[in-house]
Amino acid sequence: MFDDFLKKININGKEYIEWYKDDCYGIFFSDIPDVDNKIINKNAMTKSEIKKAKKKPLLCKNNVDVLLFDYENKKEYPFTIKQGYDYDGATIPKIFWKCIGSKEDIRFKIASLLHDFLCENHYFVDNDRYFADKIFERCLYVSDTCSFVRWLMFHSVDNFQKIAGGWR
Repeated sequence: MFDDFLKKININGKEYIEWYKDDCYGIFFSDIPDVDNKIINKNAMTKSEIKKAKKKPLLCKNNVDVLLFDYENKKEYPFTIKQGYDYDGATIPKIFWKCIGSKEDIRFKIASLLHDFLCENHYFVDNDRYFADKIFERCLYVSDTCSFVRWLMFHSVDNFQKIAGGWR
């Protein structure tokens, strides 16, 4: 089973899966995030429910305790992503889907789960936008996203957020 290959460690008396760790960043989960696409049933859903499901088509199906480390600044950030959290995935314009991948690409699901959650709850990382963007990029690395696409996605997210200014 996949779980047998993941490194499990005890941090602060709790068992976590080591998702990623280097000299700068650490990403640990209590459980692998179970992310799936929402099912749209046109016969059972209202138009507004369908519209909402299309706007945020991804869903975290389990509770996941997350522990992020910023080793350079000696900070740790614990928080929980609750079961039922829905999000829009990687925001990639449709024109680029052929060369990068779609917003619902399997490689981007966990990275965008974590990043979208932090964008909506940036106080969990002391409003450190750059740290959240680097965590996104490191999750893309774990999912075997090629270096050019990682670079492109990281800088797109980073520059968009600088312009949009949503983290002030």
